[in-house]
Amino acid sequence: MSYGALPPKQGLYDPANEHDACGVGFVADIKGRKSHEIIEQGLTILERLTHRGAVGADPKAGDGAGILLQMPD
Repeated sequence: MSYGALPPKQGLYDPANEHDACGVGFVADIKGRKSHEIIEQGLTILERLTHRGAVGADPKAGDGAGILLQMPD
């Protein structure tokens, strides 16, 4: 998938509901399996969210953007 292209309608996802807005990213395996691909996809999300202010006037402080790697208890 190229950047900017929308994937086809699948499961709960419908590209007709897409609109421009800053938000969050969520990647998970519905069966709870661990996968390096999930980490790679999460890092891609973070790379594309730098515009939202995760970096700003103070380069040593962020807004808390990050990745949760395990299911919370």
